[in-house]
Amino acid sequence: HVLNYIYFYHILLGVNFVLRNLAKTSTPVVEITKDGDTFSLKTITAIKNSEIKFELGKEFEEARMDGKNVKTVVVADGNKLIQTQHGDKEVKIVREFNGAELKVTASVGNVVSVRIYAKQ
Repeated sequence: HVLNYIYFYHILLGVNFVLRNLAKTSTPVVEITKDGDTFSLKTITAIKNSEIKFELGKEFEEARMDGKNVKTVVVADGNKLIQTQHGDKEVKIVREFNGAELKVTASVGNVVSVRIYAKQ
């Protein structure tokens, strides 16, 4: 569902036209690691890389992919990591781990985007 993902992250959150078109052709890589109580979540794309480090249930500040700074909290629920970004718009990102795939469901209000990643 690349178009829905691109629409969600770039048009809805205000990323410019040139970067939206570059994002359409990119294949992002997501790396999630844990060291003690600290998680690291890296998203690597052709146009921009991002990394957040967090402990479950503790609020932290991050720069969203559109460059806006937001307050974020991540909690675990079974096989899911649920990230809520509080800023000009509330964004909820659910990362669900199912065997060899990662299903990422992102939502702002009633707009929902789903992207599936294969484990490498």
